[in-house]
Amino acid sequence: MSINAYRWMMKAVNEPLVKEEFVATAGPGEVVVAVAGCGVCHTDLGFYYDGVRTNSELPLALGHEISGRVVAAGAGAESWLDQAVIVPAVLPCGECDLCKRGKGTICRAQKMPGNDIQGGFASHIVVPARDLCPVDEAKLASAGLELADVSVVADAVTTPYQAVYQAGVGEGDLAIVIGVGGVGSYCVQMAKAFGATVIAIDIDQAKLDAISEHGAAKTFNAREIGGRDLKKAISAFVRDQGLRSTEWFIFECSGSKAGQETAYGLLVHGATLSVVGFTMAKVEIRLSNLMAFHARALGNWGCLPEHYPGALDLVLQGKIALKPFIEQRPLEEINEIFAAVHDGKMSKRAILVP
Repeated sequence: MSINAYRWMMKAVNEPLVKEEFVATAGPGEVVVAVAGCGVCHTDLGFYYDGVRTNSELPLALGHEISGRVVAAGAGAESWLDQAVIVPAVLPCGECDLCKRGKGTICRAQKMPGNDIQGGFASHIVVPARDLCPVDEAKLASAGLELADVSVVADAVTTPYQAVYQAGVGEGDLAIVIGVGGVGSYCVQMAKAFGATVIAIDIDQAKLDAISEHGAAKTFNAREIGGRDLKKAISAFVRDQGLRSTEWFIFECSGSKAGQETAYGLLVHGATLSVVGFTMAKVEIRLSNLMAFHARALGNWGCLPEHYPGALDLVLQGKIALKPFIEQRPLEEINEIFAAVHDGKMSKRAILVP
C-alpha cells in the first residue's frame, strides 16, 4: 500500500526548509507511520544551523522525536496496523554482535530518523517495525495526554532515562542536572523517580522556577553563582540534607561549553559525570581529576528501544510530567519555530503537528 505524503526537506545549512511531496511505501518488515507529532530537538538545530553533518546526504527531512499511528505495513509487520506508536530515535539493527550483546546504542548499522534516514518533520515516515514502542491509548487518555504529546518520549524523556539508568542512580543519591531545557527538565524528573535528591542548575530563572515544581529540591542560577562558590553551596545543601559528600551523579544536559565546564568542576570523590547534551565547542579540562577523584565519565547516545516501555510507563503514571514543558505548533510553521527555538524565544519544547 502506497500513501501520498509530504515532508519538510533540509537542502543546505541555514536555508529555509522546503515542503515536498513523496509516496510512502512500506517494504518487508517496515511500516508507514502517520505522524501525530515530532519534537524539535537541539540536535536538529545543530544539523540546520551549525553544520553538524548528517549521516545521510542532503536533502533530508530532520526530526527524530516521533509519535503516530501505523497506517500501512509491509510483509511480516502486519500486526502493527492501526497501532499507536512511538518511534525510537535510535533504531539498532538487532542482528549484529553489538546488538546481541545489549549494546544497540553503538550498533554500527543503526538508523536514526532525521540523520540516517528521512525524519519525522513530515506527514508520514517509513521505519523498521521491530523497535516500535506501542502506546496504550486508554492509559494515554487517562493521563490527559494526546498521542502527539508523547513524541518527546522518543528522545527528551528516554535519553535521560537511559542516562540515569546506566549511571546507577538510586535511593539516597544526589543528582545534579545542568541545563533544564528540553532534555534536562525530564532528567530532573527521571533522577527523582529513581530515588535521588535533585539539584538543578541553569541560566534561565523561569526554567528553574518551573522545575522547582517538578522534582528539583534545590536550584542554582549559574548567572549568579559559579565555580568554587557553586560547589561550596551544593556541599552546604548536601550537609543540611544529610546526603553523602561523595559519589554525586552529575548530568550535563545543556550542551554548552559553559555547562560542560561547570559539570566537570563539580567532580567529587566517586562522582559519575554523564554527558547527555551535545556541543561542537571544545572544552579544556584536567583529565587527571578523574583519576584523583576515582570518578568516571559516561557518554549517552539515545536509548535502547527495550527501555522505552518503562520510560513511557513513568509518564503514564504521572511520575514524569510532560504538559508543563511542551507546546504543540503546526508543522507548517517549521521555519518560524526553528528560528524561535534557535533564538531562545521558546521556553517549552515545540512539538510540530502535521
